[in-house]
Amino acid sequence: MKTYSAKPKDIERKWYLIDAKDQVLGRMSTRIADLLRGKNKPIYTPHMDTGDFVVVINAEKVIVTGKKAEQKEYQRYSGYPGGLKKIPYKRMMETHPERIIEHAVRGMIPHNRLGRAMIKKLKVYAGTNHPHEAQQPEVL
Repeated sequence: MKTYSAKPKDIERKWYLIDAKDQVLGRMSTRIADLLRGKNKPIYTPHMDTGDFVVVINAEKVIVTGKKAEQKEYQRYSGYPGGLKKIPYKRMMETHPERIIEHAVRGMIPHNRLGRAMIKKLKVYAGTNHPHEAQQPEVL
């Protein structure tokens, strides 16, 4: 018995469409991360990018549970003294709702060049319109 290892010619990529309306951020993000990594496929190989493309619409209608809407903050640091910036969840939702989903999914995939290749297959849009109709994404 030999361990199967996927080859680049074996990988077939599909497109999936996820509507984020009234979905919990964390639960939806884990499902998206699994699709991007290819963990839903029998040919999954940890060191290869076997995942699919994911299009997320209605990012501004995603929900969080508990008091996260008031307490959650997104941080970034410039590298200079006093360069820490904190952005509350509510302001991020008003200005860039698609970044909330991207940030959540980015934390669930590998933090290396393989993960950077995977995150490029995630397309997030605040509204219901998206430019990927030609790919005929499968609705989840």
